[in-house]
Amino acid sequence: METKYLKINPADNVAVAIVPLEAGERISVDGVTLALCEAIPAGHKFSLKAFAGGEDVVKYGYPIGHAVQAVPAGSWMNEQRIKTNLAGLLEYTYHPVTVDLNIPNVSRTFKGYRRKNGDVGIRNEVWVIPTVGCVNGIVNRLAEGLRRETGGKGVDGIAAYTHNYGCSQLGDDHENTKKILRDMVLHPNAGAVLVVGLGCENNQPDVFRQFLGDYDESRVKFMVTQEVGDEYEEGMALLRELYRLASQDERVDVPLGELRVGLKCGGSDGFSGITANPLLGMFSDFLIAQGGTSVLTEVPEMFGAETILMNRCRTPQLFEQTVQLINDFKEYFLSHGEPVGENPSPGNKAGGISTLEDKALGCTQKCGKSYVEGVLSYGERLKVKGLNLLSAPGNDLVAATALASCGCHIVLFTTGRGTPFGTYVPTLKVSTNSALAKNKPGWIDFNAGVIVEGEPMTATLERFIDYIVRVASGEPVNNEKRDYKEVAIFKTGVTL
Repeated sequence: METKYLKINPADNVAVAIVPLEAGERISVDGVTLALCEAIPAGHKFSLKAFAGGEDVVKYGYPIGHAVQAVPAGSWMNEQRIKTNLAGLLEYTYHPVTVDLNIPNVSRTFKGYRRKNGDVGIRNEVWVIPTVGCVNGIVNRLAEGLRRETGGKGVDGIAAYTHNYGCSQLGDDHENTKKILRDMVLHPNAGAVLVVGLGCENNQPDVFRQFLGDYDESRVKFMVTQEVGDEYEEGMALLRELYRLASQDERVDVPLGELRVGLKCGGSDGFSGITANPLLGMFSDFLIAQGGTSVLTEVPEMFGAETILMNRCRTPQLFEQTVQLINDFKEYFLSHGEPVGENPSPGNKAGGISTLEDKALGCTQKCGKSYVEGVLSYGERLKVKGLNLLSAPGNDLVAATALASCGCHIVLFTTGRGTPFGTYVPTLKVSTNSALAKNKPGWIDFNAGVIVEGEPMTATLERFIDYIVRVASGEPVNNEKRDYKEVAIFKTGVTL
């Protein structure tokens, strides 16, 4: 029998339409039958009771806002009828929970590249990275020149990663640029890197070289274009040597526990918290049980669900760091005169998400139920295994770049509306519904929509694990096949 609607949590007072429902259709939930007052689009909520104005609307077992006015049972509960409960900073108290997931270590491996410093990459690419946007044209020309000469054979990719920054920046903006570029240069998915500078920029190449710390000087080379004659010939000579070294690297067996994945969602819909995000949560818990690492970011999309994460912090110190993570972003919003609940997007609302709490409670399911083991500032690199929280905004490309830059090998990206983009590590798209997977096969890599069509979540998870192992071992995802690869750096201040 086709599943037409779903009450997610026993405490909920709304249910979600799995397929479009007609006005007048009779619905039976928990032994109570009601008639729908109006048509309900797929992914959207309808009331299981009559609401008074101001009464909390509960989904996923938590309030997602309150009813704007009185509505009868069977009403469409969309963004016009629900208002967020979020407002300003909050005081938080640590109420730690016990986590016992009892997931076995199955001793799986993938084929990765073991680097000189012991780290592992899942790709072996040659990257050209500018210290400043002024040389973007040069790095693009150099990358294209190497691709033309080599045909890209012997390595997994050759790419230039342009950006607009590196000069005319002050304070945190300048530091953010330096951190992200450092993280890229040191990323193990790069077998070799050519850093290209201009010479007069704020992000001085010599200072940036010191900022890198320890690095493999045979695999990371610098060129300052104002200090050479023909920058193209000089750059190509350096790239040829870097390519020669990288093309000799070979994949070896690596324990799955060395894999690091970023957890991201974008273009979410009413199915995100039912299919794709819970799937990622189960995968995150599985990976952590193998000794691996997952990273959750999009801090503004934690608002309304943050206490769930806070109470899963392993220690009081991590709890305090998570409180600071949340409140720092709230203060960022408030300092610009913006409300902390100014979310979701128009696409989210069209897909059935009505408030930021609604979005957050679905969003945070991506990190499963494991303990929080680390909290990272923007641009900071991973230090501990397990589940980490990372400071970054919800913007898809900024957040995905931040996940790659903390050290994630791959970004797992759930979406109900669809998006083609990718950052500088494989950006694997998981659709929340089957219609999207069917309509956009060039965007979507894995379909989680089958979960509401009868496939058990455990069976979907097994297929997903197998697919991730193949991707980590070299199978390209759609953004790689189409060369949709970009970076975006978080900016908060003035430009000179």
